[in-house]
Amino acid sequence: MISLKERDLNSFFEAPFNAYGKDSLYVSPMKSDLERFLSADKNPLFSSNEEFTFFTAMKDGKSVGRITAHVHKKSNERHGYDRSYFGFFDCANDKEVAAALLGAAEDWGRARGHKEIMGNFNLTAMQQAGIQTGGFENQPYTDQIWGASWLPELLEANGYTSSFPMTTFEQDISKVDVKNLVDMNENESLKKQGFVFAPITRSTLGERLEDSRTILNESFIDNPMFVPVTKEEFEFQAKEMKWIMDPRISTVVHCKGEVAGAVIAIPDLNPFVKACGSKLGITTPWHFLKHRMNRKRAVVIFQGVKPAFQGMGLNPMMLMHLLGQMRRAGYEKVGGTWIADENKASLRQAEKGGAKPLHRLHLYSKQLGAA
Repeated sequence: MISLKERDLNSFFEAPFNAYGKDSLYVSPMKSDLERFLSADKNPLFSSNEEFTFFTAMKDGKSVGRITAHVHKKSNERHGYDRSYFGFFDCANDKEVAAALLGAAEDWGRARGHKEIMGNFNLTAMQQAGIQTGGFENQPYTDQIWGASWLPELLEANGYTSSFPMTTFEQDISKVDVKNLVDMNENESLKKQGFVFAPITRSTLGERLEDSRTILNESFIDNPMFVPVTKEEFEFQAKEMKWIMDPRISTVVHCKGEVAGAVIAIPDLNPFVKACGSKLGITTPWHFLKHRMNRKRAVVIFQGVKPAFQGMGLNPMMLMHLLGQMRRAGYEKVGGTWIADENKASLRQAEKGGAKPLHRLHLYSKQLGAA
């Protein structure tokens, strides 16, 4: 017998651990972060509880699956969609459980008059997105989705179709010849034109993050599904950044006082998060210090160049600088968040830098009939 719980954080948090088992590569967000994400009082993405809910599937007294149902109003308005969304879809290999969860999310969207449901979004396209469809054997980095190999089949069995293929990448820093990434004459020309790396320190971090938000909004404006991020939303996502960020492995470029480009990277926190069971506890500080002493992997959260400065070789310049900094800081590998198949320029840049495919992802959608 399967039953659903709604808005029960404890069972929602526990579900993927039960569904995938202790030996899986799945890494949960910290429970405290999940609580922030799923709160209209705390998360500026939502204006009220009417814009989202979340369900847990219970079987034999144990949570074995979960899903969110939500709407991203700004995305619908900006792109002309009439969609509700599902996210955080984690589920045991059980068709009945999947049908109950997906049916609940569909009913939620249908009751609000939406014509389509799409996911996985945790909770927007600028956060974790997609259902994993390949590379299940590869360990995920922070901000990368990992899901069991049976999830695509469960979605398809419930009438969902895949679209918008994406790939995440990993780069072995030790094997990259950073000087081959750029035209050195072009690089010197940029420096002569006034392009400089702005200092990133604890005291300048707030300013550099606001620089990054500017870059994000201007450089991604034409990307599919993108919605400009407000200062409040950006600060919500970056709330813990000052504690986890390694200033040596991010870079912001200015040109004559104007922000021009940025690459924001952080240490891969997944080993730390997994070690402390994704919960704050008495041993959390010890696990964090241990992680800081041994971190070898980093992840690029985003990189971008203002449109006015694109096509000048700034991306390769930043990448060469960043990988050199990472190598000097002792990092060995760097991962990246998803790149869509249609983004040919970014795919070429990843290939040129020696990055190797890590995970394959797709979005899944379904048309919703009348309530």
